[in-house]
Amino acid sequence: MELTYYGYSRCGTCRKAKQWLENEGIAYNEYDIVTEPPNREEIKSLWKKSGLELKKFFNTSGKKYRELGLKDKVKSASEEELLDYLSSDGMLVKRPIITDGRNVTVGFKEDQFEETWKQ
Repeated sequence: MELTYYGYSRCGTCRKAKQWLENEGIAYNEYDIVTEPPNREEIKSLWKKSGLELKKFFNTSGKKYRELGLKDKVKSASEEELLDYLSSDGMLVKRPIITDGRNVTVGFKEDQFEETWKQ
C-alpha cells in the first residue's frame, strides 16, 4: 500500500505523522500542501471519503484562518464556499492529510493511524 501524504515541513504535527509512517515502514508520496495543494476536486473527494464534516478540513489554528475571519464565515458558508476557501490556499487546510484512495485521515492521532494505516 502506498499512501498520498499532504503536509508542511514546518508543521510539528506533520513531522510526528511522518515519523510514525516511517517507523511502521509505510511508503508514501509526499506533497507540500503549500506549494502543491490539493485542488478543489481533490479536496471534495478527500472530504467525501473521510466521513468528516467539511469544517474539520480547516486549519483553525492557522494565521491565515484568523486573518480571513473564517471562524465566523465557516459557520454559515455553503459547501461550495467552504471548498472554495480550502482550495484557495494550502495554509487553510488542516494537515497532514493522508489517503490510500479509499481511506482518509486528517491531522495526526496515533490511535487513528494504528487503526487506519497499520497493516
